[in-house]
Amino acid sequence: MSQQLSEQEIIRRDKLKELEALGIDPFPAPLYPVSHFSTDIKQQFTEETKESFADVCLAGRVMTINDKGKVFFIKIQDSKGIIQLYVRKDDICPGDDKTLFDKVVKHLLDLGDIIGVTGFVFTTRTGEISIHAKTFTLLAKSLKPLPVVKRDEEGNVFDAVTDPEFRYRQRYADLIVNPAVKDTFVKRSKLINTIRDFLNAAGALEVDTPVLQSIPGGAAARPFITHHNALDVPFYLRIANELYLKRLIVGGFDWVYEFSRNFRNEGMDRTHNPEFTILEWYTAYKDYFWMMEVTEQLLEKVAIALHGTTDVAVGEKTISFKAPFKRISIYDAIKENTGIDISEMDEAALRDTCRQLNIPADPAFGRGKLIDLIFGETSEDHYIQPTFIIDYPVEMSPLTKKHRSKAGLVERFELIINGKEIANAYSELNDPIDQRERFEEQGRLMERGDDEAMFIDYDFLRALEYGMPPTSGIGIGIDRLCMLMTNQPSIQDVLLFPQMRPERLEQ
Repeated sequence: MSQQLSEQEIIRRDKLKELEALGIDPFPAPLYPVSHFSTDIKQQFTEETKESFADVCLAGRVMTINDKGKVFFIKIQDSKGIIQLYVRKDDICPGDDKTLFDKVVKHLLDLGDIIGVTGFVFTTRTGEISIHAKTFTLLAKSLKPLPVVKRDEEGNVFDAVTDPEFRYRQRYADLIVNPAVKDTFVKRSKLINTIRDFLNAAGALEVDTPVLQSIPGGAAARPFITHHNALDVPFYLRIANELYLKRLIVGGFDWVYEFSRNFRNEGMDRTHNPEFTILEWYTAYKDYFWMMEVTEQLLEKVAIALHGTTDVAVGEKTISFKAPFKRISIYDAIKENTGIDISEMDEAALRDTCRQLNIPADPAFGRGKLIDLIFGETSEDHYIQPTFIIDYPVEMSPLTKKHRSKAGLVERFELIINGKEIANAYSELNDPIDQRERFEEQGRLMERGDDEAMFIDYDFLRALEYGMPPTSGIGIGIDRLCMLMTNQPSIQDVLLFPQMRPERLEQ
């Protein structure tokens, strides 16, 4: 099927042919000696510094064109911002041949085209810092028109493109017409680098573990399944990297971490994406109390790095990342929000409680899943300020060490912020016999139909049998943390290319 073109796309392709007929390459060789950027010039240019800006070279995308006859005022957008160009006919065409101005600038230039200029910086009579162009080069012809966006005289957007279907599916165009979007991803990068610097300075070692795994271990989640042709066996995209990082603790590393790309074949909503980034680290000879303190220190550091303060605006709320954070057991949290004490309830009583609270419960769910369901439905969204939910039932946590002083519980916490889980951490289970029994219980749940029950990883059990030192581990959801730190309401807003239903494009 031939590609269906709009009227504007046809016109732009005709202009492309005209450029080629004039001997102008609309997509020239990539080397262009950019020396300055828009925002840097605007911040640094003064009458005292103007000699430093007597010969500059910039490149960017054409965002506005203002035809004044023999002079064009063109605003271009580079990677840092927008700046105005003053393009005069006799300056860019000093000889008799005026084709570049009369043909290219006046008739063949479109919004979205990428151009380069050399010249000097000056201030116009209206006080706008601009580039007086001496040379003009077309660097890439735009064949598809940008969405119409209204801007004021300063280039500030006041009629942004907001359609999420367009923004998420065509992120490249979203970044062009909504320049503030770029700031979210700059902050995301800064957030990750801040965490990396914190961990490296503390002596942690960054490592890589497999994405393709023969057993999808380390979490209770439904995996994506693929096939390894050479081995002729099924493989899984990892749902977690936990068990591999623990193997490294067995092997003698004291503190390892990884920014892990994980995949879970589950639902999609404002806080879930099938492909996501999680930070996990494991530290020998530490426990979950130590981990809570280090997590507080880390999040304080991240907030200050991104905002200069521990107070962060999230919607209409202000969330304080100043340590210490509140701590409350999961049983007490449920009782605090429902008035019901479920701490001594068996599976049947928990099902009755779900019915009492009008919470639908899958028949395949065991005691741990039911407690998790009750907490999620009745309590989780009540914790806006950072709160450690601690001391979970053993049934909910098959990889966690039993509590040293409270029977039936494990040494685990989840960090809840703005009503959502941001981190999950344990004093890690290092007893291989206990771990085997917990895995076997997960296997029984899988037989009952729980498709999120944990697989048994016999090689991991073998590793534990060599002896793993007392260890604490944590997983921090980077995407959800980015949502908080950049004040974005949806996980799709902090992913450059979120998963979407496949689009049928005509060829």
